Amino acid sequence: MGHIANIPRPRLELRDLQVVLAVAAAGTTAAAASTLHLSQPAVSRALLAAEERLGARLFDRSPRGLQATPAGEQLVAGATRLLAELVEIERRARAPAARPTRVRLVCECYTAYHWLPTALADLRTGLPNLDLVLAVEHTRAPVEALVAGAIDVALLTTGEVPPGELATQPLFTDEIVFVVSPAHELAKKPTLTRDDLRKARLITGETPEAEVRWFVTRVFGRGPRPGRAQRLPLTEAILDVARAGMGVAVLSEWMAGPHLGRGDLLVKRLSSGPLRRPWRLAWRREADEPARLLLAALKSAAPAPMITGKR
Repeated sequence: MGHIANIPRPRLELRDLQVVLAVAAAGTTAAAASTLHLSQPAVSRALLAAEERLGARLFDRSPRGLQATPAGEQLVAGATRLLAELVEIERRARAPAARPTRVRLVCECYTAYHWLPTALADLRTGLPNLDLVLAVEHTRAPVEALVAGAIDVALLTTGEVPPGELATQPLFTDEIVFVVSPAHELAKKPTLTRDDLRKARLITGETPEAEVRWFVTRVFGRGPRPGRAQRLPLTEAILDVARAGMGVAVLSEWMAGPHLGRGDLLVKRLSSGPLRRPWRLAWRREADEPARLLLAALKSAAPAPMITGKR
């Protein structure tokens, strides 16, 4: 009850303020009556009642009509701000803030995190209430997580999507390249054959099994797999091992590009042609709106090829 007692109790009512503003704008009670859809006597009585409750005269008569007194001018200025604020409060109350749109996203290949934050920043411009969750725990099996409803959107490289169950759109391609030290035995070869790679020690990142299968199929076909391979968790570690002449680094052009300026690493491609990896966006149909906005943001934010020509 103590809180109720502290509620301000003004002498004037909302209707009084409306009458005062109408009279001040119109200059006569007759013209104000037309604006308020009331009779002229009703407006006069309402104005008189407001002055009595406030204890101050609000208007004086003059040849030009009713002129606001200093008290009236103060009330008109304050009432204008007060009513505008009340209208805004009502608008916000009728349309409360929208609940955040929650989207769970996973990237099948960790190299996407090299440029993904830029795309996500653009996405939040179009969806200010977006609550984006990076569900990295589903990196190993993103398609299965989509089908099960554990995530909403997946950025895929090699995962096979069941027809009809999910929506998919192609995005772009990047190139998988082979990086060696100038001192490596393969450094003088203009391109590498599958036999070269079978004999070499390949150094890769912590790559999902689906991507490993894609790589092996594309490079070695049905023939024997490489005899030696090593996985390292960091791009810098992969390239340092290659820089030391201890193997052939296998990684995306996006990851290799920034490390090639010093001349202590060389890029090689397959003799059969560039090894291009397709990227796609897949999503549950319930997440169609944010997924399509993400699709547009990814297309504009993905980096251009960083490695051109032969090295």
